[in-house]
Formats: sequence, structure tokens, C-alpha cells
Amino acid sequence: MEAIFKRRSVREYLDKEISDEQINEILHAGMSAPSAGNEQPWHFLVIKDKQKLAELTQLSPYSKMLNTASAAILVCGDLDRQKHEGYWMIDCAAATENMLIEITHLQLGAVWLGVYPRTERMKFLKDYFHLPQNVEAFALLSIGYPTESYNPINRFASERIHFEKW
Repeated sequence: MEAIFKRRSVREYLDKEISDEQINEILHAGMSAPSAGNEQPWHFLVIKDKQKLAELTQLSPYSKMLNTASAAILVCGDLDRQKHEGYWMIDCAAATENMLIEITHLQLGAVWLGVYPRTERMKFLKDYFHLPQNVEAFALLSIGYPTESYNPINRFASERIHFEKW
């Protein structure tokens, strides 16, 4: 629970490498997410090359943190693997959140760069990485060692909870 409450969008990173073991733990968490019909329609593209990370800042005006990131993970949905049409993005969101929590658990920082449903961002990444026709870009995670530590923030809002009726 600590990682859930401590998780933050981290946009500034130290110049420090992330190990392949850490990447594998993050991916393992992503693949442990629930999915509609247990189809697991996700694919993950790991990017550690500094030149590619710098080029990915062209994705949007909000992706400049990739310049200092140690790695990024592109979460993609495989449309051929969806058992229930239209659920691939929900499944990919669950995998993305699992990875964000694991990243925090590993004392790393990350930010979820929104890709889906922005068609221009989806196309940019599909073209850049030569994604197959049946695979769509969903989200890009910028990952690194945070420049500062973060304490949990209480975001609990009782006024948003309703019992039995609105």
C-alpha cells in the first residue's frame, strides 16, 4: 500500500542507469494486471537508448523529461488479442498503473505520458517504432531515479463516496 500512496508523477531524474533486472520487475508487474477475458492484449517496448529517448520528446510538448530519463516503456495494445472489442485500452491502463506502482516500490520515478486516444501521438509512435498494423500505442512511461524524494499525499475525498444511492 505504501507504493500506491507514495506514487507521484516524476519528471526530473538523476543521471543514473536503471538495471535490466529493474526493467524486468516493472514488466512483470505490468503483465500481472487483470484483463478482459484474460486475453492480456499488451506488448511493451523498452527504450534505453539516449538518442531515441531524446527524439521521443517530439511526441508532445509535455514529453521533455525524456531527455533525462534512464528508460522509457511504450505500452501497446494488440487489437488481434482482444476477446472483447474495445477493452484493450482498459487492459493496457491496468498494466500501466501496475508498472507505475512497481516503479515507486523500486524507489524509481516515472510519469505516464498520455498517448491514446490522441491520434497524432499514436501515429507518431506507430511510425517511429514501425509497430505492426494490429498494434496501437497506448502510453509511454518515462522512468528514472528521482531528483528528490516524495512523501505520501492524502487524496482521500469522502465527498466523492456514495452508498446505495447518489
